Amino acid sequence: MNAENIKTGSRLLLGAGLVLAGISHLTFARKDFQAQVPYWVPLDKDDTVLYSGIVEITLGSAILLTPKKYRGTVGKIAAGFFTAIFPGNISQYTHHRSAFGLDTDGKRLARLFFQPALVFWALKSMEV
Repeated sequence: MNAENIKTGSRLLLGAGLVLAGISHLTFARKDFQAQVPYWVPLDKDDTVLYSGIVEITLGSAILLTPKKYRGTVGKIAAGFFTAIFPGNISQYTHHRSAFGLDTDGKRLARLFFQPALVFWALKSMEV
């Protein structure tokens, strides 16, 4: 398998994952996602989860459908999104909120290290 095929597969997996995550925000995982909304966000927790779900569906769709010449830009937007939602993961850890099977501080802490990987994934899989 060559590097371009790996990049394409990685891009498709990331885009599909974001669409699925967005759908889960709107349906079956709304309560779990509410556990990640920091207290300082000025919106209702459920509204925040719904809006972020719409953003994830939109962003995932863009990753899947954007023409090659715009992929670098979309990758940077995705990386920015993953950076912007990182405070939610920190909030879940610092406030000891269980969700998504993250029911110990150790698991919640380990989750924090995946966010930089998502940023890297978005940037590398969308490189032109």
